[in-house]
Amino acid sequence: MSTPAVRISPRSALVLGVASFAGLMMLCWPLLLRAGTGERVDPPFLFLALLPIVIAVVLAELNEGGLDPRVLAVLGVLSAANAILRGVSPGTAGVELTFFLLILGGRVFGPGFGFVLGCTSLFASALMAAGVGPWLPYQMLCAAWVGMGAGLLPRRFTGRAEIALLAAYGVFASYAFGLLMNLSGWPFIAGIAVEGHEGSLSYVPGAAVLDNLHRFLVYTVLTSTGSWDTMRAITTAVAIALLGPAILATLRRAARRATVTGVVRAR
Repeated sequence: MSTPAVRISPRSALVLGVASFAGLMMLCWPLLLRAGTGERVDPPFLFLALLPIVIAVVLAELNEGGLDPRVLAVLGVLSAANAILRGVSPGTAGVELTFFLLILGGRVFGPGFGFVLGCTSLFASALMAAGVGPWLPYQMLCAAWVGMGAGLLPRRFTGRAEIALLAAYGVFASYAFGLLMNLSGWPFIAGIAVEGHEGSLSYVPGAAVLDNLHRFLVYTVLTSTGSWDTMRAITTAVAIALLGPAILATLRRAARRATVTGVVRAR
């Protein structure tokens, strides 16, 4: 296995962990909020301002030692490829081609590289498709988690077992991404009514955590899990199964050239 292209020092790992926890709290805070029944809950504009700062701090920490120009070139190529793939498959009917390349890149180059690739891929695709909005920081963070998770998968798997592992992870990541992105917007949608389900599935300020969590999970299952998220999972798994071996081999050749290992001896 290749050396991670973006090495994570103990301090960087701590920063990454704290930032990930902060990002998760920025997504889950409505479920933990204690508000009076009937009170209005507005979107967290402060969080929207802080989340890009958190992401920027993590990226700066991961790149503290400076990226090798060859690693930076690989990052640029993969980010551009992901942006193009997202442009030609912008989630229409759930078809999403971004995740499989993100997962393969994180697998080969390591969790730090996967985190950075998730951020840059979603940011570049948003600029290309005019998709910049309050949802973008959440998309970048969730995609960064997908890439980082791929880099943290067990390294002992090779060959077909590795492809099966990555495909299974792609399915899990597709559902997790959809769930987290739903959570970022669900508390602020008023009057949610889904055909075939009696009663409202809207967020209720002041309600018990389990009650709101139940409403959210039902809302997610009925609106995206069985449709958008499932198509994303199928697309990602099939792309990994069909293209994974060839792309992994190509990326690993690039990793051997981009990652410098060795000892400099004084004359």
